[in-house]
Amino acid sequence: MKKIFFIIVSTMSIAASAQQVLSPELLWKLGRISVLGISKDKKSIVYKVSTPVMEENKSTSKFFTIPVSGGNATEVKETKDLLSDKNISPNGKYILSTQEVKTENILGKDIYPELQKSDVQIYNGLDYRHWDTWNNGTHNHVFYAENSEKATAIDIMKGENFDSPQKPFGGDEDYIWSPDSKSIIYVCKKKAGTEYAISTNTNLYEYNLETKTTKNLTEDNLGYDTNPQFSPTGNLTWLQMKHDGYEADKNDIIVSFKGMKMNLTANWDGSVNSFQWSKDGKKVYFVAAVDGTTQLFEVNFPGVTRIAITVKQLTNGDFDVHDIVDITGDVAILNRTDMNHALEVYSYNLKKKTWLQLTKVNDEVYSKLSLPNYERRYVTTTDGKKMLVWVILPPNFDKTKKYPTLLYCQGGPQSPLTQFYSFRWNFSLMASQGYIVVAPNRRGMYGHGQEWNEQISKDWGGQVMNDYLSAIDDVSKESYVDKARLGCVGASYGGYSVFYLAGIHNKRFKTFIAHDGVFNTQSMFGTTEEVFFNYWDFGGAYWEKDNKVAQKSYTTFNPINYVDKWNTPILIIQGGIDFRVPIGQGQEAFQAAQLRGIKSRFLYFPEENHWVLKPQNAMVWQSEFYKWLKETL
Repeated sequence: MKKIFFIIVSTMSIAASAQQVLSPELLWKLGRISVLGISKDKKSIVYKVSTPVMEENKSTSKFFTIPVSGGNATEVKETKDLLSDKNISPNGKYILSTQEVKTENILGKDIYPELQKSDVQIYNGLDYRHWDTWNNGTHNHVFYAENSEKATAIDIMKGENFDSPQKPFGGDEDYIWSPDSKSIIYVCKKKAGTEYAISTNTNLYEYNLETKTTKNLTEDNLGYDTNPQFSPTGNLTWLQMKHDGYEADKNDIIVSFKGMKMNLTANWDGSVNSFQWSKDGKKVYFVAAVDGTTQLFEVNFPGVTRIAITVKQLTNGDFDVHDIVDITGDVAILNRTDMNHALEVYSYNLKKKTWLQLTKVNDEVYSKLSLPNYERRYVTTTDGKKMLVWVILPPNFDKTKKYPTLLYCQGGPQSPLTQFYSFRWNFSLMASQGYIVVAPNRRGMYGHGQEWNEQISKDWGGQVMNDYLSAIDDVSKESYVDKARLGCVGASYGGYSVFYLAGIHNKRFKTFIAHDGVFNTQSMFGTTEEVFFNYWDFGGAYWEKDNKVAQKSYTTFNPINYVDKWNTPILIIQGGIDFRVPIGQGQEAFQAAQLRGIKSRFLYFPEENHWVLKPQNAMVWQSEFYKWLKETL
């Protein structure tokens, strides 16, 4: 059994070394850290480590504490008494929770009680499925109750066909108590059916416990309003995007202060991932992408003074700062990754600019590995712009040799290509199998200004494709790149990029791999669940014949129109319950390749969504990925 899932065929001979290199087996033995918070006494960090168990096709978890000042980790069995519960009201009287509530009859057996063996589903609008789940008539609702075991919980959204927390990824960050314990603030998109599917207009709602009434606090904003928090001085703060239907809009920090809504990051050319107030309420710390990394920033809060609002970058380096765990005084507790290392917890001294690694979950594994090197490279694009390209070199790199090289196409389409550490699209693993990886920060990447980020919308097959080719052509000038052995790989929008480049690459590439990629923009519009995305990024619907922008998306920028020029082997990977890029996209592409007589393979995961989450499926994914490269590159 172990042979089936653990033997990965080497793609090439790697120079002899006293150390190992990263393999898929080792990658899927690494511990994955989730920080739960700072202990009540403020002395320890409480965190969970999940480790995949391949034989059981699941992960196991253990809980630990470690001093905020550094030291040894201690395993703990329970964490409840160690952490403050944000769901308990500040006065200690009430507690918040969420439950799924049946709010509408959709199943045939609900509508026709005498036909209990029917399995039909009946819909009168869109949003009939989302991400990887069909709508069965239930919705997430927020409840509150007195903080005692026998108390009856009250549904503050009773009778509403809406969700809070938001599906599919919302959690308890979607609802909070007011400082006076008199009201509950929660995030909700109060739209249903087709109206829900074409909008991103979430709002912040305030439910008053005494009057049992609800007020929309952000009715004036048409885009996303998310992540509500109160400042230490009681000012409601949240993240906001302005435009309805634009999920990748600039994300700003808004503070409600004395009847005003102050945008703290309006004049800063970037987009905020997450934020946390300083303990004194004088500044807000936040995390955002910048120049191919993700870093910690601060912005001052002027209040009623005339002090100018200023954004400052606090950390700098080739790494990603993830969530802010805590900032007290001059010490920030942060999660950090880089392309060679999975997430660990660090402390950072804001004055001394020094780092201290606190958790060392995977240090022993990494200490035995020869790891790749990564380099920054700046390439001039066809329109004269400077583009960052990450180049990842194999361990024990020898510039006198020639290496097969992969162009990596990022998904999104608007997402940052930074120092992330993936357990599937892992640059360190790709390089450790003997490949140079070229990863361009093409149009549509956060961290290079809002204009750069927005240029990909309605132009999927335009300048961005030139960016890809500029990157691979520039790196291919190096003597150590084997120009006869170039491959192109990617997922989601990256999969679209693979399908599109397969028709226009002019014999640059010897092989392609596309995972859950958009192959046909027309059928994508007709089957994806979040229709707002396609309306925005494609510029409209395919039947809008007078809409020149939309028609370009469904003709010029549609990969199906270049299949007659396909001439290169292609591996197509598809998740069966991916409703974002539905199964037909992969099926259409594979069918086209097969009928054109092109060497192709269809890797189908019936129970995986847009990602591959089950350990054994992930190992098959890795095995087939590198097996295909060995066969074709």
